Amino acid sequence: MPELPEVETIVNDLKKAIVGKKIVSFESGFEKAIKGIPISRFKKNIIGIKIDGVERTGKNILISLNNGYVILVHLKMTGQLVVKHGTQNVEPDSKNLKPRTQNLSPTEKHLHHCFILNKGSLCFYDIRKFGTLSLIATGELGSKFLKLGIDPLSKEFNLQRLEEILKKNSAKNIKVLLMDQALISGIGNIYASEILFDAKISPLRKAAGLTKKETGQLLESTKGILKKAILMRGTSVSDYRDASGKKGSFQNALKVYKKNGQKCAACGTIIEKSVIGQRSTFYCPKCQK
Repeated sequence: MPELPEVETIVNDLKKAIVGKKIVSFESGFEKAIKGIPISRFKKNIIGIKIDGVERTGKNILISLNNGYVILVHLKMTGQLVVKHGTQNVEPDSKNLKPRTQNLSPTEKHLHHCFILNKGSLCFYDIRKFGTLSLIATGELGSKFLKLGIDPLSKEFNLQRLEEILKKNSAKNIKVLLMDQALISGIGNIYASEILFDAKISPLRKAAGLTKKETGQLLESTKGILKKAILMRGTSVSDYRDASGKKGSFQNALKVYKKNGQKCAACGTIIEKSVIGQRSTFYCPKCQK
C-alpha cells in the first residue's frame, strides 16, 4: 500500500501537472469505487470545473476544485494516479477504459477511471480495485479526518507530542503504535520497520519501555526516513508508481524490510522476521534493542 512518502510524491507531481486545468469529462469502468454519491452526481459536480490545488492528508490525496468541492482519492493497496500529457493521450473505451494509444504501460488494462482535462488526462489504475473516489464539500473535510492522527512531518509532531502519544498508549507495541493511523497518520509496514531499524529500537518492545533518549531518536528517525524516502520518490517493491508512471528508488535503500535471511548491512547478523499486529515485521536482533 502506498504510504506517506509515496502519496506525498504523487501529490507533488500532481501540483505541477494538473493544477489550473479544467475537468472536461470523466469516465469510469468501475462505479463501485465512487463512494457516497451516484456517478451521475459525481460527474455533475466535477465536469467543467477547474482544479485549484492538490494536497495530502495522511495517505489521502485531496484534489480541490474551484466550486467548493474536493475529490478525495485513496489509493488503498495497488492504486496508481498517472498523468497523461497532451490532448490526445487517452481516449477511453466506454466499456473497459482501455485507451486506444501506443506505448502503453503493462498495467494499462487496469485503468478504471479517467479524468479527461482540457489538456491531458489523469488516469486511475488499480489492480486490486480497492481504491476509492469520493466528492466532499470543502467545509466537511474537517469532520472527515477527525479520527486521523498527527502528521509525522508536521511541526506539531515534536518530542513533547511523541512523548504524550507514547505515555497515553504505553501498553501498545511500538511498531503497532507507529502504524496506528488514529495516532500517527501515514506510516505503514515498510516505513515502520525502517524507522525502528534506523532508531535502533526493537519492534518487539512496548511504548512504555522507551527512554527519553530513545524517544528523541525515534522522532529523528521518523522524520529522517520519511523525508529521505520522499527525496527518493518512494518505495517500489510492488505496484507503486509516481504520477509519471515511474518507479521510486527507496527500495534500493531499504535496510530490513523483506530482507529476512540476509545479513544486516550494519553488523552482519541475519535479519529476522516476526508477525506483530498481524503484519510481517523485519529487524536486526543485534542492532535493535
